[in-house]
Amino acid sequence: MNTVKRFRAASSLRSAMVAAIIALCCVPGASPGFAASPEADVHDRIFTLDSHVDIPFNYTETPETDPGKATDMQVDLGKMDKGGLDSGFFIVYVGQTERTPENYAKAKADALQKFSLIHRMTDQFYPDRIGMAYHPADVEKIAASGRKVAMIGIENGFVIGKDLSLLRKYYDLGGRYMTLAHMGHNDICDTSTPNAELGDGPEEHGGLSAFGREVIDEMNRLGMMVDVSHISEKSMRQAVAYSKAPVIASHSSVRALADHPRNLTDDQMRLLAKHGGVMQIVALSAYIKVDPARHAAYDALEQKVAALYKDDNLDEDALYETPEMKQGLEQLDRDHPPATVSQFVDHIDHAVKVMGVDHVGISSDFGGGGGITGWNNAAETGNITRELLARGYSEEDIAKIWSGNLLRVWRDVEAVAGKSAN
Repeated sequence: MNTVKRFRAASSLRSAMVAAIIALCCVPGASPGFAASPEADVHDRIFTLDSHVDIPFNYTETPETDPGKATDMQVDLGKMDKGGLDSGFFIVYVGQTERTPENYAKAKADALQKFSLIHRMTDQFYPDRIGMAYHPADVEKIAASGRKVAMIGIENGFVIGKDLSLLRKYYDLGGRYMTLAHMGHNDICDTSTPNAELGDGPEEHGGLSAFGREVIDEMNRLGMMVDVSHISEKSMRQAVAYSKAPVIASHSSVRALADHPRNLTDDQMRLLAKHGGVMQIVALSAYIKVDPARHAAYDALEQKVAALYKDDNLDEDALYETPEMKQGLEQLDRDHPPATVSQFVDHIDHAVKVMGVDHVGISSDFGGGGGITGWNNAAETGNITRELLARGYSEEDIAKIWSGNLLRVWRDVEAVAGKSAN
């Protein structure tokens, strides 16, 4: 029995909006390697979107990081074909460091590097296989051409430092959402996970800073989605209330099922839905099930590998590409099995019950720690749809969860930007 029907809107206006969304998100995907199956049949008729795919700093620069080749990366174009994944937000991520002029400059340079690498994939290397979408209408056009669709999200507002004008620069390069903070407080807001090594206390601003409100104003003006994943509960509540446009949680899961500060409480989820937003449930094991032993083993592994390479000054991406880290993670999964697809869809179920099916989506965080048993790379994407079908979700609702809800919010954000321009 489909338990989510009761969440559908009743008004004629809402029905018209839903019809428009379904028309957009049901553009057939192009997945020639996707094996015949009930989930493959569904994927033929809907549009699938992963809202959070991280990339390394040497993306496209080596055979091992070339998305057009068969790689060990969790997402490459071949794996997207095999799993029926039509699109993704590829992420410009820069970690939090001390807030100094030198580090602001480096964060900007690192961000621009990742923008250029994503564009190299779509504009130079594989324009016949994947196109860059700057607006929701572009998504439909590119998908209709038989290509995959790339979009860009920014993870960590630290990349703008204190320079509001950088938002425009990043927007012009394709940035269509920005996570306000990451692991550590920044000049915009407080984080859900303070960084003691950077001198963070429990909170710095009491939520949003005055500058953070200016940032949201500018994002609303530009048409860039405000992302509240990673930020503190106070920051999240203030951002949702302050933004003139709906906001997103690009990669978060459910606190009621996994008590982690990165996850959202039921009250936060209701607030997000009330303001028209969407929560993209994330397939990162630590946010799907709380396993203290696995967490401790993960921290120990990270420290051990970092010590081995302490003289090489490797950045976070490079550290995770070392053979010692890869082997250690494989052993970690054997010793402490990660969450499963079933447990992941439990989070979707809970979110749907709390928020309504119009406010829930899907993200992997592949390349940034994401991956669960049954969905550990893009080639296994169909397993999520298979589980949704098994639980009685209709194809219409699956289409919303896989892309329609996020695309609706993106359109709403652009509509608010259009009004501010008039």
